Amino acid sequence: MKKILHYNVIFRAEPEGGFTAIVPSLPGCITYGKDLKEAKEMVIDAIEGYIASLRKHRESIPSDEESFFTSVEIKKKIPIYA
Repeated sequence: MKKILHYNVIFRAEPEGGFTAIVPSLPGCITYGKDLKEAKEMVIDAIEGYIASLRKHRESIPSDEESFFTSVEIKKKIPIYA
């Protein structure tokens, strides 16, 4: 029986195009795709490779089953400096 692991992923649109995908609970697990579809495929591959390395080195495998991301809006005017 396989355990299903859950990971939060941040997809950041890049100014030059494409998306960077970051997995906060797996330090250094960052990848890129030319579009969102490719970035999702790439991050799944990166996570699988990361987990394989953790298993090889007999390290614990973290998961984000108990955590989630949300966003908040700050309504106070904050000066933005160039």
